[in-house]
Amino acid sequence: DDKTPNDAAAFLPYLWVPTRNNGITIRVAGDPAQITPAARGAIHASDRGLPIFEVATSDKLRRDSFWEFGLFGSMFTIFGAVALVLALVGVYGVISYGVSQRTHEIGVRMALGARSEDVLRMIVGQGARLAGIGIAVGLLAAFGAGRAIASILFGTSPADPVSFIVIALLLIGTAVLASWIPARRAAAVDPMVALRDQ
Repeated sequence: DDKTPNDAAAFLPYLWVPTRNNGITIRVAGDPAQITPAARGAIHASDRGLPIFEVATSDKLRRDSFWEFGLFGSMFTIFGAVALVLALVGVYGVISYGVSQRTHEIGVRMALGARSEDVLRMIVGQGARLAGIGIAVGLLAAFGAGRAIASILFGTSPADPVSFIVIALLLIGTAVLASWIPARRAAAVDPMVALRDQ
């Protein structure tokens, strides 16, 4: 990988250390795919019985050697998506339930002369503040966890700003929606009905 030093290596003559499934490495200037037919022809010219298989560039061989990182990346992506959906549902459910519990309070405020726009702004602002605190704590924890797993990451940064921003916006948007929908519904209730229920 890119993080550990290379071990010492040496080229050994085939007659000295014969092994099965030997390969040859050809260094080319330009596109390696264009040299493949000529290389096959040169090998067949020297020995028609030599099988030629698994022709690949060194970049492809190197990428293929990191297959487990790709597997882990796919698994973590799926787990992360499931966790994000659960977080969005949880945030929506908790905030929506908390706002719906304040229906009587909203009715009292409306009965005392508060405008529905002011009540909605207050409830949505409180929900957004609550989500903002949770997002700030979550971002700090995510940066710490990212540093802890940085050694097993390949081809990505543990502090990807796009991911953090998109997820934070999704969570804050969910919190605002979860506050606005029940608050709007409660603000539409006749204040006298809310007072009578109180």
